[in-house]
Amino acid sequence: MAKELKHMTKRAENYSQWYNDLVVKAELAEQSAVRGCMVIKPYGYAIWEKMQAQLDRMFKETGVQNAYFPLLIPKSFLSREAEHVKGFAKECAVVTHYRLKATEDGNGVEVDPNAKLEEELIIRPTSETIIWNTYKNWIHSWRDLPLMCNQWCNVMRWEMRTRPFLRTSEFLWQEGHTAHATREEAEKEAQTMLRVYADFAEKWLAVPVVQGVKSETERFAGALDTYTIEAMMQDGKALQSGTSHFLGQNFAKSFDVTYLNKDNKPEYVWATSWGVSTRLIGALIMTHSDDNGLVLPPRIAPIQVAVIPIFKGEEQLKELSEKLQPVIDDLRSLGITVKYDDSDNKRPGFKFADYELKGVPVRLAMGGRDLENNTIEVMRRDTLEKESVSFDGIVGRVKSLLDDIQDNIFKKAKDFRDAHIYECEDYEEFKAKVKDGGFFLCHWDGTEETEAKIKEDTQATIRCVPYMFEQTPGTDMVSGRPAKYRVIIARSY
Repeated sequence: MAKELKHMTKRAENYSQWYNDLVVKAELAEQSAVRGCMVIKPYGYAIWEKMQAQLDRMFKETGVQNAYFPLLIPKSFLSREAEHVKGFAKECAVVTHYRLKATEDGNGVEVDPNAKLEEELIIRPTSETIIWNTYKNWIHSWRDLPLMCNQWCNVMRWEMRTRPFLRTSEFLWQEGHTAHATREEAEKEAQTMLRVYADFAEKWLAVPVVQGVKSETERFAGALDTYTIEAMMQDGKALQSGTSHFLGQNFAKSFDVTYLNKDNKPEYVWATSWGVSTRLIGALIMTHSDDNGLVLPPRIAPIQVAVIPIFKGEEQLKELSEKLQPVIDDLRSLGITVKYDDSDNKRPGFKFADYELKGVPVRLAMGGRDLENNTIEVMRRDTLEKESVSFDGIVGRVKSLLDDIQDNIFKKAKDFRDAHIYECEDYEEFKAKVKDGGFFLCHWDGTEETEAKIKEDTQATIRCVPYMFEQTPGTDMVSGRPAKYRVIIARSY
């Protein structure tokens, strides 16, 4: 076993520490010199790049185009939408000056008091305000609609308690912002993007999700409705993994964004926004990984196949390389990413452990005896099973194995999720069980009072009104009043 694993906390001992250890030891990210911010290392960033590439394709298939908007937002913009500023005010980082000067002793720098900005600027916590101020110049008539833009960027939300990928002060994300002629079109767009997120999470990340709508208390600041995908981690906690918002006409009215309809009369546009972030890497880790390291679904793994020759001397390495290179070429021609590790500065056992730690889905190893017998060792990361098989037909076998691993990882996560969804109608039972994790399907009377009591008593929150479960009549387990909804309640990250 590699040195990196010797001191890694086990999931059963301390799940939170296991996660933190794995992020560092698998070389995904590390803490930076800036409080609450992380450095995403090349391997972690490679995972984000694969996520980004696939999501970008999916967005563009719906008609979305990419654009870019400023990092800095005039403070006055945030005050135009009351709920929006209320939701983000405590997280805003503010730029007040534009110049530094040397200190009198010449040993440092300080803010130049003569370089104070006329209007302070906010480092974007989200971009609705700057984008809607821009859309005012882009939208004039019904012919300009729908307007559907997305940007890939970073944002800053001054978090007090941070954890790599899950909650950091600065993080990477995409944010889509669309404008429509009618309410129906905007609501349809918000739902469409929710389904895009759900498809991506399940088909690419192999993370099963519950789709639903947020309660009024939990919705995005300034939205009329927030739609969400909620994933269950291996400790039974929920992770909000993507959201899509129907914004109504709130931002259009705040920034006076109107269009002339076909009757040549002015109307306010209808809006949506939607986003996912590097938090998805955290979801990927906590849904699938084990005490041996990362477990990555093949579709999102930076390295899908690691090929390791086991050799003694340059001559044997040459023979192995000649045997293996056509297989590597054929795999790459199928779009499969392959790492051929013929380095001689690490022993084979160290390489095996390292690729296992990094979650590479398939490992192929060939030594001198394999060369004589026309065999090759195949190991799959999801089950840790390995076998010696005929070298003939290995390309087809690996391709099929990658598909099987993708399906198996999703099935394992879904089976776990489904086994930890509980119907509950008794509040005392709920309070006793929720601390151990799981999604609780409960009737809710729809009041903020009940929602607040649940959170105060248990630290659990209403995650969503789920689409996958039938809305049946019932009684709220807390208040005893008739229920308006059946909701998923869970503790969360």
